[in-house]
Amino acid sequence: MYRSVASATIRGGSPTDNGEYVVGLDQVPCWSDTEQRSSLAYEKEDPSFPNSYFLDPLTSSSATESSGNGIMSRFPVDPGINSKIYLWRGNPWNLEVDAVVNSTNENLDEAQSSPGLHAAAGPDLVEECATLGGCRTGMAKFTNAYDLPARRVIHTVGPKYAVKYHTAAENALSHCYRSCLELLIENGLQSIAMGCIYTEAKNYPREPAAHVAIRTVRRFLEKQKDKVTAVVFCTTTSSDTEIYKRLLPLYFPRDKHEEEVALSKLPADVGDENGETIIDERKIRIKPLPAITKTVPEPPTATVELPISDVGLTMRRNSSHLDSYLDPAFMSFIKDPDQRRKEKWEKAAQAQSGWSCAKLLGLGDLGGPPLSAAEEYSLHSRYLVKANSLNLSEIAEMKIVYRGGVDSEGRPVMVVVGAHFLLRCLDLERFVLYVVKVCILWLG
Repeated sequence: MYRSVASATIRGGSPTDNGEYVVGLDQVPCWSDTEQRSSLAYEKEDPSFPNSYFLDPLTSSSATESSGNGIMSRFPVDPGINSKIYLWRGNPWNLEVDAVVNSTNENLDEAQSSPGLHAAAGPDLVEECATLGGCRTGMAKFTNAYDLPARRVIHTVGPKYAVKYHTAAENALSHCYRSCLELLIENGLQSIAMGCIYTEAKNYPREPAAHVAIRTVRRFLEKQKDKVTAVVFCTTTSSDTEIYKRLLPLYFPRDKHEEEVALSKLPADVGDENGETIIDERKIRIKPLPAITKTVPEPPTATVELPISDVGLTMRRNSSHLDSYLDPAFMSFIKDPDQRRKEKWEKAAQAQSGWSCAKLLGLGDLGGPPLSAAEEYSLHSRYLVKANSLNLSEIAEMKIVYRGGVDSEGRPVMVVVGAHFLLRCLDLERFVLYVVKVCILWLG
């Protein structure tokens, strides 16, 4: 079905959209390859190329303004990482790599997948996708590649975009790219071809999405570059190609000049160490105690053995002595911001008359008088039966919950990873049932 293509056909930048061709990585321009910049220098002189190859944003007159200002680059030059980046105009499944990414929907439907991938892979891919039980937004699943030149296909579901939920969509999209790269490493593979996971059908703006894609890959390679040999960004339209040409120098600068230009061109928010958007309200706030300006000598006191019942009274009496060491500005805090927010949520919950978690799960109203032992047992049994009757594997794959040992009384401790808790991409009812199911397994 496939046949090889001469490297000269690819080096010139012409795409190969015909599914009959197989393209090796040695035929795709590497981002760090200086040849592709010099070989395309003729575009500068041709007015028919309004966006010359890899030149924007370096053509800006403000390119030199940021140099020498002492600001440290958030994405410094790294030849080792740049050597793993490729930009390819064409379908990713024509590439001979370890894995290709298929952007699809939650049901892994053929009609909603990357156009042409299923036709190139053959009917066996559709059959295997039907056995996976779907895929949650922001997550990824793994199948064989069948008739494709690649060894495996990684399926992922991009988020729907709305301005109101911009941050949630941005982080879900970042999670798509990171999940694909994590699956690649977990399965012992090293090279991957990634198309544009965001789709026009889901209304995601092209350029903001490209920022998320590129910076997520950059952050991942900073931690795992020894385990990945190639990441190929694949585009199928001229608009996407031009966007990647303009943005790649910002996150993967090849020299100090591009690094300096990136200082003035990068967005203000380039995410955290994983490339996800930073939300100030979710940061852990740790305020150090103010420095002690003076020391108050304590008068020597004789050690007196007190009865156990008097220890608490003594500690309370001595607390006024500790207050003299504390800064009044520090003591003026009325309440912790998280505590205030919690009280606000509780008031809002009380305002919604009749709402309860039990009603959400279809188990009735628990706001009445305390339940008897028999009623508690019946309610517990109904929770457990409902949890055991459902396949909650997609919640387990999100790795939100894990066991963190036991407490002082020997009871298991559940740890919830907030970074994996994508509220907009999570079915809360199924998550609660999964927690019930896991607790029973741990206690069993």
